[in-house]
Amino acid sequence: MPVPSLLAVFAHPDDESLSAGGVLARHAAAGAPTAVVTATWASDTERAAELAEALRILGAGKPRMLGYADARVPQSAPGCRRLCDAPLDEAVQRLVAHIREFRPDIIVTHDAYGGLPGHPDHVHTHRVTTLAAQAAGLGQLYPDTGAPWQPRALYLATHPHSAVSALRDVIGARKTVYSVPDEQVTATVDVSPWMEQKIAAVLAHRSEVERGALPGVIAGLPPDARKRLFATEWYIRHDLVTAASTQPELTT
Repeated sequence: MPVPSLLAVFAHPDDESLSAGGVLARHAAAGAPTAVVTATWASDTERAAELAEALRILGAGKPRMLGYADARVPQSAPGCRRLCDAPLDEAVQRLVAHIREFRPDIIVTHDAYGGLPGHPDHVHTHRVTTLAAQAAGLGQLYPDTGAPWQPRALYLATHPHSAVSALRDVIGARKTVYSVPDEQVTATVDVSPWMEQKIAAVLAHRSEVERGALPGVIAGLPPDARKRLFATEWYIRHDLVTAASTQPELTT
């Protein structure tokens, strides 16, 4: 059975590598069409260039940018609205255009918390993606964005409660770290064979490494610690169509 095509939708450059780099590399290595849509930052910025390098490493094609500004970095898209300030319908329409053009079997995005940090752009990207994944299959919605296409499953990148204690030492102390009960996780993916690509993609985001953000923290870890902490990815699956016997799944 062919490996399902996969479109990942994340808020910022580097989220794709941190949250789903292993799954992206795994699907691409198996020959599946694989791509990433990034909600914030303009295509002519340094971070967009870093994103292009990370996607090359992962085998996930060229950057696809929605073009909104990061909630906390106005210069990320000069003259453009912040993602969180944009009309919801506008953002959904932009993403539907990418979904209908790429025609993925599976979409991967942030969970409802926006992952461990709960960044507002992550949370809003989850909302936009959840709506767009359904809207893309409805022909009377956004007819100018292409022929309808219904992805068959939505996977939310997440962290179970049981994984948080080990990660806290790496991500640093936070007032709140968001995770879900272990029983809500429906796909636990061992990406250790793709760790070299995943870490290389994370480190391709050089500006984040230099400013000491999470990619910079990962850069300072020994290889065994990187593997112990980042060789597993967790997802919550939501089916978007019926007929479970034909549903595509992440390669696990």
